[in-house]
Amino acid sequence: MPHETLPPTPEATGQGHSTTPEATGRGQSSASEGIGPGPSSAPEDRGSGQSTTTSSGRPRVAALDVLRGFALCGILLANVKPIAHMVHTLQTTQAVVVAGPDDAWLGLFVDQRFFPIFSLLFGVGFSLLLDSAGRRVPRPRVLLLRRLLVLLALGLAHMFLLWRGDILTVYAVVGLLVLLPSTWLPRWAVAGLAAVLIATPLILGSNGVSLVPGLFLLGSALTRYGVIDRIERSVRVPAALGLVFAAGAVPAVWLQIESGAAGADDFGSWFGLAGLLMAGAYVCALLLLLRTPLRPVLQGVFAPLGRMALTNYLSATILVLVAARLVGSSPDGWSGATVLLIAAAILVPQWLVSTLWLRRYRQGPLEWLWRWATWAHRPPLRHIP
Repeated sequence: MPHETLPPTPEATGQGHSTTPEATGRGQSSASEGIGPGPSSAPEDRGSGQSTTTSSGRPRVAALDVLRGFALCGILLANVKPIAHMVHTLQTTQAVVVAGPDDAWLGLFVDQRFFPIFSLLFGVGFSLLLDSAGRRVPRPRVLLLRRLLVLLALGLAHMFLLWRGDILTVYAVVGLLVLLPSTWLPRWAVAGLAAVLIATPLILGSNGVSLVPGLFLLGSALTRYGVIDRIERSVRVPAALGLVFAAGAVPAVWLQIESGAAGADDFGSWFGLAGLLMAGAYVCALLLLLRTPLRPVLQGVFAPLGRMALTNYLSATILVLVAARLVGSSPDGWSGATVLLIAAAILVPQWLVSTLWLRRYRQGPLEWLWRWATWAHRPPLRHIP
């Protein structure tokens, strides 16, 4: 889904699977559909709007919605300046974001740190949906083909009408060319291909969009190996992995800063590696926090945003463009505090609308339309009284 589409400069940075027995014998614990939330639900907690099961009757993995909402917040922070530049393209030929010392934190803790989470979750959701569709329709891949084509149409409209940095188009194209064909491969091959497609861009000094195919396949492989089924059952695994990611992120971030300051050719490699490691650390930390008394708070804050991720992503573009006109000055001069305030001014109303909407309806409006187009029949929108 969303992300900072062009690799930032050093100055800007502070320095599906086949429905075979191996895939379907386990019974997936959620059927989250790609970018947005899972299918319309059955029994739910009417007070919170949080559904407890998917349409196929399986328990909903709440952590996926929380992770998706968390990533959405970080992605908006990363995208505020790039989107706002669309308002000023008539005054400036090319937007170049130069970070000052007060907003270097964006390059260290935000840029390239959240889109890997979203890309991974897209691969997870794709495989979960294919598994669910395989139980309900004779040709599940046709259904997913239709879903990706609809996403492509949405992305193209978003790109040409609002923001040329749209990521939905990239997700749809990569889904069509990489993710969908991978559903004919055994899971070990998908895992191996994911490793190659993640390592190769880093070795070549690339990052950003070039990492999307590998992250898609990694999410798919994790689902097919049953990792997503157990995502909320373990404390030791995310704790151990989190320590590994954090330990690796420290030198990677330092090398990102050093290579950026020196203008070295390997800046892209360290920037991309630092982003992946920090994204992994963020995910593990959030999974651990979900095992603490903070779980209800985290679910209440992030899950509504995550369940309406497609609606919130597209509406955020409009809101950032409006904010840019209200602020008036070029985004080049915005401090990190200004970016944070704009993002908060967008996310708070989005959270409120999402929370109230999901108390009455099963899905966000765009998620519902996307599901309708995917399944080729109108799904229920309102909760059953």
